Amino acid sequence: MEKAGDMGIGRGGGRVVVIGGGVAGSLIAKSLQFTADLTLIDQKEYFEIPWASLRGMVEPSFAERSVINHKDYLTNGRLVVSKAINITNSDVLTAEGRLVAYDYLVIATGHDDPLPKIRNERLTEYQAENEKIKASRSILVVGGGPTGVELAAEIAVDFPEKKVVLVHDGPRLLEFIGPKASDKTLGWLKNKNVEVKLQQSVELVRSSDGSNAYITSSRETIKADCHFLCTGKPVGSAWLKETILKDGMDSFGRLKVDENLRIKGHKNIFAIGDITDIKEIKQGYLAQKHALIAAKNIKILMDEQKESKMAVYKPRSIKVIVSLGRHDAVAQFSFTTLIGLVPGLIKSKDLFVGKTRKAMDLDPHIVHY
Repeated sequence: MEKAGDMGIGRGGGRVVVIGGGVAGSLIAKSLQFTADLTLIDQKEYFEIPWASLRGMVEPSFAERSVINHKDYLTNGRLVVSKAINITNSDVLTAEGRLVAYDYLVIATGHDDPLPKIRNERLTEYQAENEKIKASRSILVVGGGPTGVELAAEIAVDFPEKKVVLVHDGPRLLEFIGPKASDKTLGWLKNKNVEVKLQQSVELVRSSDGSNAYITSSRETIKADCHFLCTGKPVGSAWLKETILKDGMDSFGRLKVDENLRIKGHKNIFAIGDITDIKEIKQGYLAQKHALIAAKNIKILMDEQKESKMAVYKPRSIKVIVSLGRHDAVAQFSFTTLIGLVPGLIKSKDLFVGKTRKAMDLDPHIVHY
């Protein structure tokens, strides 16, 4: 069994291990790499800006900036491309049998989302999805949350000649925000000739006669050349059920954290991002805030400062922006709900990709590969 973590890279501070290289895990790894002996464990060689993924399906070249190799920003840390399978009070065990020692541990495994290991393979997937869309005259989108709504909108704007049907099993779209935003979004989609079917599910098995037909729970037939499933993904915590953190999860598999983002009952283990039980809408920009606060708190502990100096994470009031193609968006703020070009100016053109790349100390525009 190979032991990692004792082969220091010549940095000060303690040994910090981050498990999960999504938008939160990558940011905390980048933030701590020059103050700690840092190891990032991720199943992929890259991280992906999640809120930009749907644009990559209609414009594959967009993903060139939103799919980023870890080594582009992790210039002073250790990358272990593997799956973590166990945790003890001192080590993380990977699927290859490697032990990675830690003084401070961060769990940032988000949601289960099987993706290719290598960046180029992920870019090839975007190209294939794009070809599927271009080759289809009619497209079925299943799921009326932000992913399904944004994908239907991207297709409707970039390929207005295609028939798009969106099926959602709930009473309204975007149920995680207010009904006013849902109603405005429904009107916008209908105006773009997207057919929306609410309170229906659909069997993703084509008709027995081999035709491109799908049957809904209301026994309606939807003809579509292809489909995209845009329903929720499970929390990436199943692997923790046999570890020292098994008692730190709620009934949904989320990790219970305190106000400093430490897992309850553990002084040196933090959790950030979608895997936490924080009562707020799970959004990428909030996961980034978790990362920065946890990084600050780990630095305080490494410097042996008083715990009373640790930063406190306070859930924010709801601020949600859902893109509707390249120019429009629906936005819900604490004081109002807007739809159209104004909220679209905030997010939809670049989807915060340049801003996110800049936060990782990368060129916001140019990609050199």
